[in-house]
Amino acid sequence: MKPLASRWKTYLWVGLVTLVLDQATKYWALYALPKDERGIGIAVPFIQNFWDWRLSFNSGSAFGMFGNLGFARVMLTIVALVAIGAITYMLRESRDDQRRLHWALGMVAGGAIANVIDRILYGKVTDFIVWKYYDTEWPTFNIADVSLCIGVGLLLLDLTKQAKAEKAAKLAAKLAEDSAAAGRTVSKSKQQGQKRKVKKKKKKR
Repeated sequence: MKPLASRWKTYLWVGLVTLVLDQATKYWALYALPKDERGIGIAVPFIQNFWDWRLSFNSGSAFGMFGNLGFARVMLTIVALVAIGAITYMLRESRDDQRRLHWALGMVAGGAIANVIDRILYGKVTDFIVWKYYDTEWPTFNIADVSLCIGVGLLLLDLTKQAKAEKAAKLAAKLAEDSAAAGRTVSKSKQQGQKRKVKKKKKKR
């Protein structure tokens, strides 16, 4: 049996750890965080005025976006599955030395699958992390959302680095080509100079 390439190992491990961590923390939030009689989460300060734990649910994407759309569950599930297909293709086309890209793809895939599991099983995604500045709050999120954001950031960094490397390679190739062309011109000029010298000598004779 052919051994699994290192890029697939990294991708699978990062994706699996992300998935397990997300589902474990959601389980903790569902059963450990307090709720009122209506089932609405009650804030538990972690860092006063900056960070709370508060159970909430949304049918949208990361940070509750598109949650008001009636077809959000189906649409976002399809988008996530298409994204996972694209991620698999990118991974297959990548090189083993592109480790940052493999980490990025694993985090994005793990986060996407984690939220898809919530939508399929419960019809909504469990959120419980609230970042805020006194009374101003960032939309509630979860570990999968964090993984998606970090993964996309790493992906953009890798694509930027790759674009710069390709640009540098093209520049180096052009310089090498120009240098070779200049060398050919100099060589041709020398040959022509030598021919003129030979002609002059023949005329003198």
